[in-house]
This record gives sequence, C-alpha cells and structure tokens, in this order.
Amino acid sequence: MSRANPTNRTSQDEQGPYQWTYESIVDAVPGVTLPDWLALTIQFVLFEGLLLAIALRYDLWDGVPAGTAAVVVATTGSALMLAIARRIRTLSTPATYRKLLFGSSIEIVLGLLSYVGLVTYLFVYNPRQSGTPLLESILGTEPPIPAVFLTLLILWDVCYRIGTAWWASVTGFWVAVRRPTDRETRSQLRKVDALIIGFSLLQLVLVPFVRDHGLLVFALVGHVIAVTCVSGSAIFVRSRG
Repeated sequence: MSRANPTNRTSQDEQGPYQWTYESIVDAVPGVTLPDWLALTIQFVLFEGLLLAIALRYDLWDGVPAGTAAVVVATTGSALMLAIARRIRTLSTPATYRKLLFGSSIEIVLGLLSYVGLVTYLFVYNPRQSGTPLLESILGTEPPIPAVFLTLLILWDVCYRIGTAWWASVTGFWVAVRRPTDRETRSQLRKVDALIIGFSLLQLVLVPFVRDHGLLVFALVGHVIAVTCVSGSAIFVRSRG
C-alpha cells in the first residue's frame, strides 16, 4: 500500500527493482504515490472504520477489542516491513539477497500456508472441540457475512506479515553465513535482524485473545521463538565476522 523511496549506496541497476509484494500494490495504481505515513494511516482508518461500522450495524461490540488488536498488528507490521526494506536498500548487500528477500514472493507462499492452517483451525478443527469456537465467541452463533469477510481479510493481513517475518529471518541468516560483508554493513544488518525479531514479537499482542485455544497460542509463540532463534543466530554470526 505504500511505495518505498530508497536511497541507495549502489546504483539502481545494481540494487534491482525489488519490493515486498505489499509495497508493489500502490505501484499498480497509475499516478498514485503516497508517503509511508499516509498509506499506513489509510490502512488503519479503513480497516478500523469498517470494523466499527460492522460492530455498530450487527451489535458485535464484543469482537471489537480482538479486531482492533489484529488491525494494530497488521498496520504496525506494515510500518516495520517498510523500515526493514528501507534499511536493507541503503546497504551494499549482495544482489542475490535482495532478489530472494524482495523479488521471490516467498513471503506470500509462507503467509498463505499459515492462513490456510488458520482457516482450517477456525472452520474445521476448532468447532469439533469442546467449548465455544473462537469465531462464535467473536462474531456470535450466526455471524453476518460482512463480519466474516472482514475478519478473514484482516487475518490474511496478519498471516502475510507472519510469513514475511519467517522469510526475512531465513534470508538474513543465509546472507550472514554465506555472504560476508564489511564491518559497517554487518553492524547495520544486525539492526535489521533486531527489527525482524521485533516484527515477530508484535504478533504476541494477539495471544491474550486466543489464550483459551492452546494450538493457536502454541503457533504464535512458536513462530516468535523460531524467528528469534534464526535472527538471533544471524546477529551472533555477524558479531563474530
């Protein structure tokens, strides 16, 4: 939804026209160029506005706290994605790394896998367990179609960012091990690794809303631990380089 305007140390040809899939959305709209802060504001206001409108229309106020938390996670995740991309584009990193990270769209695949797993849990696994299903506790026993649509859309936004954190941590570790860089670049990339860890920690905001659903808690906490271990290992390797 927002286009980054990187300042490169190397030429544009060397850096390559690589972007997160998220960043490329605005580029698909001719003549539209939004500053990051405005794109992020539009993202939050649009989703939160729809959330509140549906809550008002169908009296679903019990679901607003969880929905707002998911919107905050998605919007803040967008801001961190832009910050990570901007930092990487200012560094003299290998073109292969930038192509893998931004140009492969693997984060979409990983996000899709997590989304399919979540949808399977919500509509198949969870209803077969004892207790109130998660969607029913949020949207009621007969959820309105617009509410379900918006819920799934926001959840996709969150899952996409989970997939992005996975891919950013893996590629960061790969370049730390396989592609040595100068001391200054290593120092800056350690900051990127720390941002990626923060990016994953952001998802823990959702844990209180699924605390009665052990499998989802396990998935969220496990995701954070995995990213922290991989990106933490990248920081360790860069510190010894």
